[in-house]
Amino acid sequence: MKKILELLERDASLSAEQIAVMLNRDPAEVAAQIKEFEDNNIIVGYKTIINWENTDSEPVSAIIELKVTPQRGEGFDEVAKRIYQYEEVASLYLMSGGFDLAVIIEGKTMKEVALFVAEKLAPMEQVLSTATHFVLKKYKVDGVIVNDKHQDTREVISL
Repeated sequence: MKKILELLERDASLSAEQIAVMLNRDPAEVAAQIKEFEDNNIIVGYKTIINWENTDSEPVSAIIELKVTPQRGEGFDEVAKRIYQYEEVASLYLMSGGFDLAVIIEGKTMKEVALFVAEKLAPMEQVLSTATHFVLKKYKVDGVIVNDKHQDTREVISL
């Protein structure tokens, strides 16, 4: 069970048949397990990691630190729910330490991201303060190195 999740987390393009071969299991059994993971909200989505620096389009990413006042009886959940509804929000995390929420924003320009913070996040009555950090370069995303020219280091074995 855990091995299927680990394989899909590393490469979401793997088919049930490929995973079955890797784990020496029946493809139908693996497909059923994956379906169960999806039905039980264990697998909540599939994602492709794109190195935007190698395309004509390079979106701007920023990490926004928010200090907020939690809602009575709801904690941070209601504030988070309001924030993650915005399409600009790529990720949102409750944090320990010097701030409460970390918001990962993606936009077309730095100005667009700055305006989102100024016009949508900062005015929220629960938001006490914001600190915006623009991402200058991505080296590794979700466990994948994105800016290294990957060289296949496997040895060819002739039989």
